Amino acid sequence: MPVFRLNNEIVFPKPELAEPDGLLAIGGDLSPQRLVEAYSIGVFPWYSDGEPILWWSPDPRMVLFPDKFKRSKNLKKTVKSNKFTVTFDTMFEKVIEQCSVVARKGQQDGTWITNDMKEAYINLFKLGVAHSVEVCLGDELVGGLYGVSLGKCFFGESMFHAVTDASKVALWYLVDRLILWDFDMIDVQQETAHLKSLGAISVDRKEFLILLADSVTKESTFGNWNL
Repeated sequence: MPVFRLNNEIVFPKPELAEPDGLLAIGGDLSPQRLVEAYSIGVFPWYSDGEPILWWSPDPRMVLFPDKFKRSKNLKKTVKSNKFTVTFDTMFEKVIEQCSVVARKGQQDGTWITNDMKEAYINLFKLGVAHSVEVCLGDELVGGLYGVSLGKCFFGESMFHAVTDASKVALWYLVDRLILWDFDMIDVQQETAHLKSLGAISVDRKEFLILLADSVTKESTFGNWNL
């Protein structure tokens, strides 16, 4: 199928029309309105610096249902030790910056979190649509994650850790918050062994889109999550 080229109109082709690798469209912009529209229909941007904006809807899709999060004995011990301080929405810009610079296994060609991407998600944060979880050891930020929240779905974008288990602790606290607020799922986009070990599963795109269509119609929890 052809890869669709977007124009100034904030509209996307149906996600089912994506290429086998998940690529759906090219172009457009990273305005808050376009990003919200994209996430609401199961589409997200992912591209490298110097490339045009690429929009994806992979099949299958990896999802973590909050009540299926695997809490290992070691992770439980780490959380109960209280050696980390965990907050929400207090250091969003620092979290996204660390996600963009932390070294990752198998990543040799730089980050997909470009300056334009950082600016776009910081704008979403200011609108109360994007959120972060911060994990500190003493006064130092050592782990965290960020993503987008619409309806009762949290779209995880990236996480990082500078200390063992710090990103898992961030996910632990996020899951607890989402369970408290009756969220349906966390979209983690692409399958990885790491996410699978934490309880995420792959679902067909068709099934994911059905779940998403229901989830985004529910009341959203906008604003600052630092409660």
